[in-house]
Amino acid sequence: DTSQCSSKSYIVRPIVNCLPAWFRFAQCLRRYRDSKEAFPHLANAGKYSTTFAVVIFSTLRAVNADKYESKYDNPYFYLWILAAVVSTLYAYTWDIKMDWGLLDTSATENKLLREETVYSSPAFYYFAMIEDIMLRLMWAISYILTENEYISSDIMTSLSSFLEVFRRFVWNFFRLENEHLNNCGKFRAVRDISVAPLDSSDQTQILRMMDEDNGVVNRRRKRAGKKNKDDKQVLMSEESIQEIDEIN
Repeated sequence: DTSQCSSKSYIVRPIVNCLPAWFRFAQCLRRYRDSKEAFPHLANAGKYSTTFAVVIFSTLRAVNADKYESKYDNPYFYLWILAAVVSTLYAYTWDIKMDWGLLDTSATENKLLREETVYSSPAFYYFAMIEDIMLRLMWAISYILTENEYISSDIMTSLSSFLEVFRRFVWNFFRLENEHLNNCGKFRAVRDISVAPLDSSDQTQILRMMDEDNGVVNRRRKRAGKKNKDDKQVLMSEESIQEIDEIN
């Protein structure tokens, strides 16, 4: 029975659509409970809560579609549009400002970006900013194309899914870059790692440390009829170390 399947889909599909946002919403609330920091955790939770409104009004629009002669007479249609616009703008602002750290008004060299960037050309950042908003508006593009029968809903769903994967793929690069720069700024990491060779004095100090009692130990294999012994191998004699010190 088609009607019975449709009625069940109005229950199952909204729940499935809300699950990813619900997991992140609950995670943000948990982080707020642990840290007692309203920002950014509650603000981030608010971003995911907008997804619930979009799914609810979209479902109500579909359920009550038969009650109105035109889809434009359905009040849930306008509520769905409003919720989708708010959700899109909220998520896009969070992407650009919080996740990527862009739109820094104090940046002098890179307009609308940030003071410090890793990638070679600012064009990468401007492309990502435009690409992100365009693909976040795919719900509107998809609705226009399918309602006017320019493309079937099945093909549009497949295409939208592929583009969403691409959007998240690009998002990851700039998110990781911003996180790395923040870690460097808070001294949790270093941006550049020195590969300069050690000085001879450094090598001497390392050898001395390795020759101490808790330094390098060679273990010999057991021999028949003899106890296993731990013998320490001296890497440098005191005379050799003194000669190096005199040279330095």
